[in-house]
Amino acid sequence: MESVTLSLPEAYDLALEVLSANGFSADHAAAIARNVTAGERDGCASHGLWRLLGIVDTLRKGKVSPDAEPQIHDQAPGIARADAGGAFSLLAYERALPLLLEKARHNGIAALAINRCVHFSALFADIEPLTEAGLVGLACTPSHAWVAPAGGTLPLFGTNPIAFGWPRQDKPPFIVDMATSAAARGEIQLHQRAGKALPEGWGIDSQGQPTTDAAEVLNGAMLTFGGHKGSALAAMVELLAGPLIGDMTSAESLAWDNGAGGLPYGGELILALDPQRFLGAQAPEQLARAETLFMGMQEQGARLPGERRFACRQQSERQGVIISRSLHDEICALRQGG
Repeated sequence: MESVTLSLPEAYDLALEVLSANGFSADHAAAIARNVTAGERDGCASHGLWRLLGIVDTLRKGKVSPDAEPQIHDQAPGIARADAGGAFSLLAYERALPLLLEKARHNGIAALAINRCVHFSALFADIEPLTEAGLVGLACTPSHAWVAPAGGTLPLFGTNPIAFGWPRQDKPPFIVDMATSAAARGEIQLHQRAGKALPEGWGIDSQGQPTTDAAEVLNGAMLTFGGHKGSALAAMVELLAGPLIGDMTSAESLAWDNGAGGLPYGGELILALDPQRFLGAQAPEQLARAETLFMGMQEQGARLPGERRFACRQQSERQGVIISRSLHDEICALRQGG
């Protein structure tokens, strides 16, 4: 397959040009371009430049605002809110982040609810700013109802990712970013584009039967990882980033989309915890115990979550990123605007 190599600045400039040509405001275009470039840089193709296709498609279908200005609200001593106004979540998060950090450092723990946002991005991008500030982070968001609960056959949950981050001194942070479905929906769509069969256990067809055909799964239902355990976590995400913050569940998001095929619309919940406030003078000692845990994992040959991404990042910063020629052509075609 023919491929194209882009330096990271070239990848960012291409994304920015596409987004600007299609009507996104300068601030939104820059935030989105940074995000998809970071996904590609870190070897997360399902959340990289390929996402530009769905981002622009969602805009052209009228399912996302290209220029809404986020409204930031100081809700309570430990709670901040960001109303994205129907735009993608990224700019709202960037604007609300300083208030979240301030509250976490003051109280020891703080929450940010992002409401009325369209979401496509990997959650590790929301966690890293917290770990860079020395904080522990947790984030989750519903999506569209694409995933059947354990024991069911009809879509009810979203892919409902959860991310967790732990800061480490002079080392990349420990960051878990995982869908509660067996795979991210983007991975299934990439398998479909490539004409590849899915691993068993990723989904079922519209009759509720197991299948490895990506198209059949996209028309049927995805499955949670780990059976009833992943299903329970998916339900938890629905509640935490849905009713708790006054936003949509995955089923409500899909109903709002009304068949347009846009990206998920709803809310995101982000928690930030400050080890210094929890531990005081004991913080260095207790954080060192965490390093003992990580060392114990690695000594057994286990890979720490996030290690692969950071290795890809280092390589991409030196050598750029490689995407297929066909994807590059599709992205370039978007520069003509709607």
